[in-house]
Amino acid sequence: MTSFEDWNQKVKKTFNATSNEEVLTITEAGALLGLSKDAMKTYVDKHNLTKIKIMRSTHRYLLLKSEMDSLLKS
Repeated sequence: MTSFEDWNQKVKKTFNATSNEEVLTITEAGALLGLSKDAMKTYVDKHNLTKIKIMRSTHRYLLLKSEMDSLLKS
């Protein structure tokens, strides 16, 4: 029996394996800042954070971990 893996986590895992930049899902980034998924989406737009678009999906994207780390430091 195979275990379920969230689609966003699969994309993140693939991206991190093939890129020099590390990324986070919207939910993970929101958890770091204490925001819900919806609140994090608004925060991303308001603060012009870099969105890593996911192919074949118009509403899904990943965020750069480096940007989140710099936000947490300040």
